Amino acid sequence: MSLFLIGGLAIGVAVIFLIMILSSLIIICPPNRVAVISGRSRTMSDGRTVGYRILKGGRTVRIPLIEKVSWMDLNTIPLEVSVTNAYSRGTIPLNVQGIANVKVSSKEGVLENAAERFLNVPNQHIGQIAKETLEANLRGVLATLSPEEVNEDRLKFSQQLIDEADDDIKTLGLDLDVMKIQNVTDDNLYLESVGRRLTATVVKEARVAEANRQSESEQAEAKARELAEIAQAQADRNIVEEQNNLRVRTAELDAIARAKEEEAAVAGDIARATAEQELEQQRIELERRRLEADVVTPARANLESKQLEAQAEAAKIVEDGKAQVDVFRRLTDQYQLAGEDGQRIFVLNMLPELVDKIVSTVNNVSIDRVAVVDGGNNDSSGGIPALVSQLPAAVVSLSEQIEAATGIDILSSMRPDDTDDESSPSQLPPPPAAP
Repeated sequence: MSLFLIGGLAIGVAVIFLIMILSSLIIICPPNRVAVISGRSRTMSDGRTVGYRILKGGRTVRIPLIEKVSWMDLNTIPLEVSVTNAYSRGTIPLNVQGIANVKVSSKEGVLENAAERFLNVPNQHIGQIAKETLEANLRGVLATLSPEEVNEDRLKFSQQLIDEADDDIKTLGLDLDVMKIQNVTDDNLYLESVGRRLTATVVKEARVAEANRQSESEQAEAKARELAEIAQAQADRNIVEEQNNLRVRTAELDAIARAKEEEAAVAGDIARATAEQELEQQRIELERRRLEADVVTPARANLESKQLEAQAEAAKIVEDGKAQVDVFRRLTDQYQLAGEDGQRIFVLNMLPELVDKIVSTVNNVSIDRVAVVDGGNNDSSGGIPALVSQLPAAVVSLSEQIEAATGIDILSSMRPDDTDDESSPSQLPPPPAAP
């Protein structure tokens, strides 16, 4: 009996020991954890060689003494993200508070990053690193947005923050599940001022809208009154137009009647004027014929007679001119044949006319008598002898004036030429009388 009992106990202990050995070799991984089994090398899908393998949600068997198992939690890590005096676009400092939920990623390729960085690291340390990373990304996103955009569109702000932090979080091997902005404030009361301005704008728009509605109501009422008055004025105008049309029609009929009467009177005047015009034409024709007989015909005959007389007179003048031209031509020939004596003769013939022209300049001067006053000297230089002695000088002066006017020296022309005795001026014919 005791042997059976001891054998049973031994078998039980062996079974328990076997179960314990098997439980230490078989690894069962729950869905909220991952097992990192280190100790053997393996090749990753990207070609890298690592000394571990990761188990997600399943079971595997580890090799005793060669492989070691470490665990990582996939549970969510809540974080409070906040930044103070973070400059937004426009260099306006803001204070932002938000919440975020991160966890170790279970995606292939990202989980390895977490295993290499956070294996056997407490969740508090992982959360601290993720918080600092998100706060840095939060400051970067704030620099690209204005305070109004941050405060008014927080969903857009959160999405931009998630997009900005996604690469950094994945590099750490984490997943960002949730990122929400709870509060946005600023120490300079900028947002409060913007709110007051928007509130004032809304109040102003409300007042303007109310005033516009009231104005529209008054305008509609005024429009209705205007339409009523216009309708009344239109009716009055129609009545006046009909009355005017009646008066115009009456005036037209009166004008037509008067026009008919005036046309009849004008027709009579036209007929009478036509008859008088025809009679006047007869009178004009008769007067024309009388003037033709009494005035025009004698005048035409007289004109023809005057023309004939003028032609005869002109013929006479032409013939006299021809005769004088012939005389002058012959006289010129005689003067040319006479040589220098001809010049003297020509000058002597022109002398009376030249003297007459000179004397005519003092023609109106009348000398009644000449009084000679003796100076009282006993010599012969005064009185009458002095007057007589001036006569030759006067003749010489007159000769010089004639020479200056005509270019002919009369005294030298009158002086006889001893070398030419045969030609005498008396032999030349006298110049012809002026016509």
